[in-house]
Amino acid sequence: MIKFSDLKLDPKVLKAIEDAGYETPTPIQAGAIPPALEGRDVLGIAQTGTGKTASFTLPMITLLAKGRARARMPRSLVLCPTRELAAQVAENFDTYTKYHKLTKALLIGGVSFKEQDQLIDRGVDVLIATPGRLLDHFERGKLLLTGVQIMVVDEADRMLDMGFIPDIERIFSLTPFTRQTLFFSATMAPEIERITNTFLSAPERVEVARQSSASATITQGVVMFKGSRKDKEASEKRQLLRALIDSEGEKCRNAIIFCNRKTDVDVVAKSLMKYGYDAAPIHGDLEQSQRTRTLDGFRDGTLRFLVASDVAARGLDIPNVSHVFNFDVPSHAEDYVHRIGRTGRAGKLGTTIMLCTPRDDKNFADVERLLQTEIPRLANPLDGVVIPESNDSAESAEKPANPRSRTRSSRSRSGGKSAPKTPVGDEVAPIVELENADAPAGAPQAEPAQPAEAAQPQQPQGEQTPNDRSQSERPQSRRSDNRQTSGQEPRTDNRASERRDDNRDRPRHDQNSNNGRDNGPKVVGMGDHMPSFIALSFGDRRTS
Repeated sequence: MIKFSDLKLDPKVLKAIEDAGYETPTPIQAGAIPPALEGRDVLGIAQTGTGKTASFTLPMITLLAKGRARARMPRSLVLCPTRELAAQVAENFDTYTKYHKLTKALLIGGVSFKEQDQLIDRGVDVLIATPGRLLDHFERGKLLLTGVQIMVVDEADRMLDMGFIPDIERIFSLTPFTRQTLFFSATMAPEIERITNTFLSAPERVEVARQSSASATITQGVVMFKGSRKDKEASEKRQLLRALIDSEGEKCRNAIIFCNRKTDVDVVAKSLMKYGYDAAPIHGDLEQSQRTRTLDGFRDGTLRFLVASDVAARGLDIPNVSHVFNFDVPSHAEDYVHRIGRTGRAGKLGTTIMLCTPRDDKNFADVERLLQTEIPRLANPLDGVVIPESNDSAESAEKPANPRSRTRSSRSRSGGKSAPKTPVGDEVAPIVELENADAPAGAPQAEPAQPAEAAQPQQPQGEQTPNDRSQSERPQSRRSDNRQTSGQEPRTDNRASERRDDNRDRPRHDQNSNNGRDNGPKVVGMGDHMPSFIALSFGDRRTS
């Protein structure tokens, strides 16, 4: 069996490895360290959690032990896709350089440019950076890459997913052609292979496991889930997640819950916290200080559940993660391998459970095709269980507004009843009977509706006042319908008659209801719907 002492590493590096408690290298370390120490380019392909970080950290420290860095010209460069992974690589350098005087700088977003500029100005042996922040420093004239001797690209396939490939190609062009390149990835997409063929010179290919394979120490499972209704699917899916956590019992010491979207990360975390689960979100839209506090809390055990986007899926070494829950089936099949790789690390056992809805069938088929195996189906713990309606604020926030709510509010303002449609023609009597159906026995019943103009006796035209003329021309209101005149029988409020008049065109109403009577000349151009106060101003003209 190969040991670290057999790999020709620097004695101070071996002492630091011994202090860290390691004796035997992993397969990727045993295959990548010897050619890296010889100064050759290395292309490392291995599943996540196999120790790829130490595969380039240990030979870099050995090679950089001799020499001195110059201001603004780092001697080596390590590119990482996320801030968390870059910070983790920096921690590895701190662990293995404890007996060396090598300097390092970490260039990531969310940190002041001034502090990073001060480190670069003093000169660093190892520069660890994300592509975006590195190019920001270069464009500001604070950094030169012409002195890079060793360049490392970690998690290259994640760089591809995040759209960093153009930045990677530009950074390659800024470094010397004589550099040594160490290229590591969990998968080998066609675009990644194109870059390796372009920028690596006769690399030593080290592939210790089949591409995109899951660790044998991970127990996988999937729950096929279908919501009772489309608008309740998200809420029921969160209830299923909580039921799965409870079903695992004490075996679930801690867990990472992965979601595809950042908004879902916040909603799931809020829902878990509402139901008493110790959870916190982490995704790219949060401040770096908050992301660091959340990650540190999960590592030291003060936080039990970490709800994360794929920002935590690549390269993060979080020890003793017992479970990984895929709340969503990942859009890219390769992401599934990285997500479940957060558990079952360093030979430890782990469990991963995925929730799959009918809309995820295509992505789920891609995952099984990539793994070349069938993921075991698990029973739904909620089958046969009556789920009560939830008043979760996170769930209610997602429900769309009820389109009928406005109608109900308008009905309440109008007295709690909505007006039925008026029958066409003269079929008014049935409606009147319905409205008087609740009247006590012996109560006077309303008479059938009468035409509006027939309700008032016609006066001689010469004796009409302007106010009377204006009221005879405008539509009869409910107030005028309820008014009683001398010599007539009492009349009840007949709203059906009012609705009949309102729903008909005014010109046809005048012609049909007046039975051919002439109410006088009309004002030309004003229309029959004009208000009464306008008609009053034309009183003299109409009586002439």
